[in-house]
Amino acid sequence: MATFIGDYTCKVDVKGRIILPMAFKKQMPADEYGHFVVRKDIFEDCLVLYSIGDWNRQLEKIRKRINPYNREHNKFLRNFFMGTAELTLDNNNRLLIPRRLLDVIGTQRDVVLAGQDGRIEIWAADVYEQTGMLANEFADLAEKLMGGITNEAEE
Repeated sequence: MATFIGDYTCKVDVKGRIILPMAFKKQMPADEYGHFVVRKDIFEDCLVLYSIGDWNRQLEKIRKRINPYNREHNKFLRNFFMGTAELTLDNNNRLLIPRRLLDVIGTQRDVVLAGQDGRIEIWAADVYEQTGMLANEFADLAEKLMGGITNEAEE
Protein backbone atom coordinates (compact mmCIF):
# COMPACT_ATOMS: atom_id res chain seq x y z
CA MET A 1 0.00 0.00 0.00
CA ALA A 2 1.22 3.48 -0.84
CA THR A 3 1.56 5.99 1.96
CA PHE A 4 1.59 9.49 0.50
CA ILE A 5 2.92 12.29 2.69
CA GLY A 6 3.63 15.93 1.94
CA ASP A 7 1.85 18.66 0.02
CA TYR A 8 3.07 20.17 -3.22
CA THR A 9 1.87 23.10 -5.32
CA CYS A 10 1.69 22.14 -9.00
CA LYS A 11 0.69 23.80 -12.24
CA VAL A 12 -2.09 22.46 -14.46
CA ASP A 13 -1.21 22.84 -18.13
CA VAL A 14 -3.72 23.86 -20.80
CA LYS A 15 -4.59 20.21 -21.47
CA GLY A 16 -5.28 19.47 -17.79
CA ARG A 17 -2.03 17.65 -17.06
CA ILE A 18 -0.25 17.75 -13.72
CA ILE A 19 3.28 16.55 -13.08
CA LEU A 20 3.24 14.05 -10.20
CA PRO A 21 5.83 15.15 -7.61
CA MET A 22 8.85 12.85 -7.44
CA ALA A 23 8.26 12.30 -3.71
CA PHE A 24 4.87 10.72 -4.46
CA LYS A 25 6.42 8.54 -7.17
CA LYS A 26 8.98 7.24 -4.69
CA GLN A 27 6.25 6.48 -2.14
CA MET A 28 4.40 4.12 -4.50
CA PRO A 29 4.89 0.36 -4.46
CA ALA A 30 6.38 -0.93 -7.72
CA ASP A 31 3.30 -3.03 -8.56
CA GLU A 32 1.02 0.03 -8.31
CA TYR A 33 3.33 2.48 -10.02
CA GLY A 34 1.68 5.03 -12.25
CA HIS A 35 -1.87 3.67 -12.10
CA PHE A 36 -4.55 5.76 -10.34
CA VAL A 37 -8.26 6.42 -10.00
CA VAL A 38 -9.57 9.94 -9.39
CA ARG A 39 -12.97 11.08 -8.17
CA LYS A 40 -14.63 14.02 -6.44
CA ASP A 41 -14.30 13.83 -2.67
CA ILE A 42 -17.48 13.03 -0.76
CA PHE A 43 -17.04 15.69 1.91
CA GLU A 44 -14.76 18.42 0.53
CA ASP A 45 -14.36 20.50 -2.62
CA CYS A 46 -11.36 18.56 -3.81
CA LEU A 47 -10.53 15.53 -5.91
CA VAL A 48 -9.16 12.32 -4.46
CA LEU A 49 -6.44 10.47 -6.35
CA TYR A 50 -6.18 6.85 -5.23
CA SER A 51 -3.32 4.54 -6.06
CA ILE A 52 -4.83 1.53 -7.79
CA GLY A 53 -4.12 -0.62 -4.73
CA ASP A 54 -5.91 1.74 -2.37
CA TRP A 55 -8.79 2.10 -4.84
CA ASN A 56 -9.22 -1.66 -4.83
CA ARG A 57 -9.19 -1.65 -1.00
CA GLN A 58 -11.92 1.02 -1.03
CA LEU A 59 -13.99 -1.11 -3.40
CA GLU A 60 -13.63 -4.13 -1.12
CA LYS A 61 -14.97 -2.08 1.82
CA ILE A 62 -17.91 -0.97 -0.30
CA ARG A 63 -18.65 -4.46 -1.59
CA LYS A 64 -18.79 -5.81 1.95
CA ARG A 65 -21.39 -3.23 3.01
CA ILE A 66 -23.47 -2.48 -0.08
CA ASN A 67 -26.22 -4.50 -1.74
CA PRO A 68 -26.80 -3.20 -5.30
CA TYR A 69 -30.38 -4.51 -5.14
CA ASN A 70 -31.21 -2.11 -2.31
CA ARG A 71 -32.41 1.21 -3.81
CA GLU A 72 -30.60 3.38 -1.29
CA HIS A 73 -27.38 1.40 -1.71
CA ASN A 74 -27.73 1.60 -5.48
CA LYS A 75 -28.09 5.38 -5.27
CA PHE A 76 -24.91 5.52 -3.18
CA LEU A 77 -23.03 3.42 -5.74
CA ARG A 78 -24.19 5.59 -8.62
CA ASN A 79 -23.06 8.76 -6.89
CA PHE A 80 -19.82 7.24 -5.62
CA PHE A 81 -18.76 6.28 -9.14
CA MET A 82 -20.10 9.43 -10.82
CA GLY A 83 -17.26 11.31 -12.48
CA THR A 84 -14.67 8.69 -11.59
CA ALA A 85 -11.75 8.33 -14.02
CA GLU A 86 -8.84 5.94 -14.35
CA LEU A 87 -5.49 7.66 -14.91
CA THR A 88 -1.99 6.55 -15.82
CA LEU A 89 1.26 8.47 -15.76
CA ASP A 90 2.60 9.35 -19.19
CA ASN A 91 6.29 9.15 -20.13
CA ASN A 92 6.83 12.66 -18.74
CA ASN A 93 5.43 11.78 -15.30
CA ARG A 94 2.15 13.66 -15.96
CA LEU A 95 -1.43 12.79 -15.09
CA LEU A 96 -4.18 13.99 -17.40
CA ILE A 97 -7.04 15.08 -15.12
CA PRO A 98 -10.35 15.34 -16.98
CA ARG A 99 -11.34 19.00 -17.38
CA ARG A 100 -14.83 18.24 -16.00
CA LEU A 101 -13.22 17.20 -12.69
CA LEU A 102 -10.91 20.21 -12.57
CA ASP A 103 -13.97 22.40 -13.15
CA VAL A 104 -15.75 20.73 -10.21
CA ILE A 105 -13.05 21.97 -7.82
CA GLY A 106 -12.84 25.36 -9.52
CA THR A 107 -9.21 25.35 -10.56
CA GLN A 108 -7.64 26.79 -13.66
CA ARG A 109 -3.89 26.78 -13.08
CA ASP A 110 -2.54 26.11 -9.56
CA VAL A 111 -3.39 23.03 -7.52
CA VAL A 112 -2.07 21.50 -4.34
CA LEU A 113 -1.48 17.76 -4.19
CA ALA A 114 -1.73 16.77 -0.53
CA GLY A 115 -0.77 13.28 0.62
CA GLN A 116 -3.38 11.62 2.85
CA ASP A 117 -1.97 8.15 3.60
CA GLY A 118 -3.13 5.89 0.71
CA ARG A 119 -4.52 8.73 -1.37
CA ILE A 120 -3.68 12.20 -2.66
CA GLU A 121 -6.11 15.09 -2.42
CA ILE A 122 -6.10 17.56 -5.31
CA TRP A 123 -7.19 21.06 -4.28
CA ALA A 124 -7.48 24.39 -6.03
CA ALA A 125 -4.50 26.16 -4.42
CA ASP A 126 -6.51 29.11 -3.11
CA VAL A 127 -9.09 26.79 -1.52
CA TYR A 128 -6.43 24.57 0.08
CA GLU A 129 -4.94 27.59 1.84
CA GLN A 130 -8.25 28.04 3.66
CA THR A 131 -8.57 24.43 4.92
CA GLY A 132 -6.10 24.59 7.80
CA MET A 133 -7.12 24.80 11.46
CA LEU A 134 -5.68 26.87 14.24
CA ALA A 135 -3.15 24.90 16.30
CA ASN A 136 -5.37 24.73 19.39
CA GLU A 137 -8.42 23.65 17.31
CA PHE A 138 -6.36 20.84 15.79
CA ALA A 139 -5.08 19.82 19.23
CA ASP A 140 -8.66 19.67 20.54
CA LEU A 141 -9.75 17.55 17.57
CA ALA A 142 -6.77 15.22 17.97
CA GLU A 143 -7.59 14.74 21.64
CA LYS A 144 -11.26 14.11 20.86
CA LEU A 145 -10.54 11.55 18.14
CA MET A 146 -7.39 9.91 19.44
CA GLY A 147 -7.19 10.75 23.15
CA GLY A 148 -9.21 7.78 24.38
CA ILE A 149 -7.59 5.21 22.11
CA THR A 150 -5.08 2.83 23.66
CA ASN A 151 -2.25 1.77 21.39
CA GLU A 152 -2.36 -2.01 20.97
CA ALA A 153 1.42 -2.11 21.12
CA GLU A 154 1.29 -0.50 24.57
CA GLU A 155 -1.10 -3.09 26.01
